[in-house]
Amino acid sequence: MSPTPQPQPRQADIDAAAALLAAGKLVAFPTETVYGLGADAENPDAVARIYAAKGRPQDHPVIVHLAPGADLGYWAADIPPQARQLAAAFWPGPLTMILKRAPNIPAAVSGGQDTVGLRCPAHPVAVALLQAFKGGKGGLAAPSANKFGHVSPTTARHVLDEFGADGTVGAILDGGQSQVGIESTIVDLSRLDSHGPVLLRPGHIGADAIAAVIGMAPAAPDAAAPRASGTLASHYAPRTPVALVEAAQLPATIAQLHQAGRKLALLHFSDAPATHAALRLPPSPEGVAHALYAGLRELDASAADLILVEAPPPGALWMGVNDRLRRAAHGSEGIVHGLIKAATRT
Repeated sequence: MSPTPQPQPRQADIDAAAALLAAGKLVAFPTETVYGLGADAENPDAVARIYAAKGRPQDHPVIVHLAPGADLGYWAADIPPQARQLAAAFWPGPLTMILKRAPNIPAAVSGGQDTVGLRCPAHPVAVALLQAFKGGKGGLAAPSANKFGHVSPTTARHVLDEFGADGTVGAILDGGQSQVGIESTIVDLSRLDSHGPVLLRPGHIGADAIAAVIGMAPAAPDAAAPRASGTLASHYAPRTPVALVEAAQLPATIAQLHQAGRKLALLHFSDAPATHAALRLPPSPEGVAHALYAGLRELDASAADLILVEAPPPGALWMGVNDRLRRAAHGSEGIVHGLIKAATRT
């Protein structure tokens, strides 16, 4: 996908946003994955404002964003060589590493755990903001800039839709639409001796790419893995219920729901019957990821009874997209049958 021109805030806007952050305020800013809601990671009161604004559970950790060339040793303890190898290979970029938290870093960013999630974003606006904040030596705690559990924002407009102009967010820096479109890959390196690397959240950087750098394939999450951002069973969800349907079953499912008088919104990437609202995405993992959240938000505003999503193929390349869609549709198992059955009773 060739990048499209992005609006760039003026340096004065970036400097003003950095000053707000230094004063303990919240600032929304673009990254290559999604927009983040940032606060000074070393200021527990500022981090608490993130949790309050999002309605986020206090034990759900946030990711700390660092400027290029940041001192990992300031933020993490017992840093394994594999962490430095991955940082050299993928930073700036959409990879978060879970490491042991340095004693000087407040537990507020970790949900009370002894680990911390760190990443260096690649978006030029995020980089400029991190370089302006504390002379490039600070860190920004920055989960996605939306209410907890909702669809992540990939444009400044999405952030404004979430938080309005009520003063909760001191500034929103507009960097255009996020290029990757889904959150960063999260790999746990805090228990290498006992568990090896563990893939806590799939994303744009796949397990094979990580294994190629460190010579170890990441394992699946285990019960004792650290809590990490965006890994709850229900997440990334629009207000309208979401149902995943295999491509082969899509025409029959749409016909049954239409017959039941249901108003459908459809997110798909192959040919499909007409519905009340529909959005067709490019049939590639990168294309779907880039447009996924904006598409879910658009269809959520269509006043449909249900958002049907054509299930992507299985496989490593689609792992990140499938992970987000499974969480968005969590709890809606049986909803298609329920909507059809309810219509037959009336």
